[in-house]
Amino acid sequence: MKRKISIIINCLLICAGTATAQVEPIKYGNFNQWVTREIHESAIIGGHEKTLYEIGPTQTITGNKPYTPLGGSPWGTSNVYAKVSGIVKGSCAVFPADDPGNGKCARLASLLEEVKVLGLINMKVMVAGSMFLGHMIEPITSTSNPYSKMEMGIPYTKRPKSLVFDYKVDMPDVDYRIKATGFGSQKKLKGRDQAVVFVFLQRRWEDAEGNIHAKRVATGGKLFSQGSSWKRSFNLPLVYGNASRKNGYAPYLALRSGDNAYYAKNSKGKMVPVTEEGWDEPDARPTHVIVMFSAGNGLPYEGTPGLTLYIDNAGFGF
Repeated sequence: MKRKISIIINCLLICAGTATAQVEPIKYGNFNQWVTREIHESAIIGGHEKTLYEIGPTQTITGNKPYTPLGGSPWGTSNVYAKVSGIVKGSCAVFPADDPGNGKCARLASLLEEVKVLGLINMKVMVAGSMFLGHMIEPITSTSNPYSKMEMGIPYTKRPKSLVFDYKVDMPDVDYRIKATGFGSQKKLKGRDQAVVFVFLQRRWEDAEGNIHAKRVATGGKLFSQGSSWKRSFNLPLVYGNASRKNGYAPYLALRSGDNAYYAKNSKGKMVPVTEEGWDEPDARPTHVIVMFSAGNGLPYEGTPGLTLYIDNAGFGF
């Protein structure tokens, strides 16, 4: 009997330790506050009013103005104000949504955006909503090299054990993706898309020419292939050191360099690629963190319409 009581007490202590694990919330990571932007699109594409949303202190911004994060928000989204060849267009695939009993959450959607030029030519573009730590450089003036328009990552020097968040997934019961670039006809591709989250801790440095280099300190990621109801306080563990040697490693977690490199501003204020030179030592101290949530894990302009990822209460677990 004493042995059984001891086992029960030990189990309670273990459970209590798990329940009280420290979570450091990411600022605005409860997604209860949103900036609302009202963009007026060019007459040639209909002259509509387009509403865009950003994660930050509650307020409304009216007018075609480049956005920079407000209130110290660390979050950027794929929602953008674009001005290409003088034509103004807004794109929105990240929205505030209700999370019953928890206020608001972020809704990241894969959808086909329709553009009618001169009231005659219909173009459809496939977009997948995403949000990340960093920000977009607006206005977007071209569709080339999309990573160069995103400053990915924020300064961060701690060593968390995990990324913690609530999530829900709406997954259409189909087995295809749509490729729609706005030019030419849509293409139906075999295989359903997936939603994704990943987190990279990096140790960055800048050379004399202003190039930014990095080593990967820690890695974590998850693909969402099926629909689900709300999962609360999900722990995504981080692997320190060479993650390619660990179970669960997948190509989307690979080191990023060359055409696949993310970008950041160097000390001169210029956007340059962040070249990951290799895996860092397991006890290395990071300088930056990248977190990305997305309703798609494929190439640009490809996705499964209706695939939706809901995220709430994001933070780091210690």
